Amino acid sequence: MATLTVWKFDAPEGAAAVEDTLLQLQKQELIKVLDAATVSWPADAGKPKTKQLHNLTGAGALSGTFWGMLFGLLFFMPLLGAAVGAAAGALGGKMADVGIDDDFIDSVKAKVTPGTSALFLLSQDAVVERVREAFPGGHTELIHSNLDSEKETKLREVFAG
Repeated sequence: MATLTVWKFDAPEGAAAVEDTLLQLQKQELIKVLDAATVSWPADAGKPKTKQLHNLTGAGALSGTFWGMLFGLLFFMPLLGAAVGAAAGALGGKMADVGIDDDFIDSVKAKVTPGTSALFLLSQDAVVERVREAFPGGHTELIHSNLDSEKETKLREVFAG
């Protein structure tokens, strides 16, 4: 079963600092990274910067479309106005179909704010406490949503390519 986790950091550079840590955790077989992306939101910025982490993942990685749609729904849709309301509704429906529900989205929106950063991680077989302990920089907060095998398959089908 895959797990989509969001690790929130209290500094804009916190999430970017964990890429090497994730590589080490994989080597120790404490986590299998399927895909990952970061969000960095400096306190003085109007919107966050996003980045997909390609060197952590193999052939099982999702396309950039998934991350783009998820980040659009989380951080950019309210900025686009009513003209994209129907598209946002359809997008929210697709995310709900694959196990990313409104509660998860609302929780991430409320916690990933200016002055913070987040690591979005699709993984398997994580030893969560060891992963948390390995992350540098002190306080990290975990927000997660488990995806069963059926929802993981559907996620890959919806966002393939």
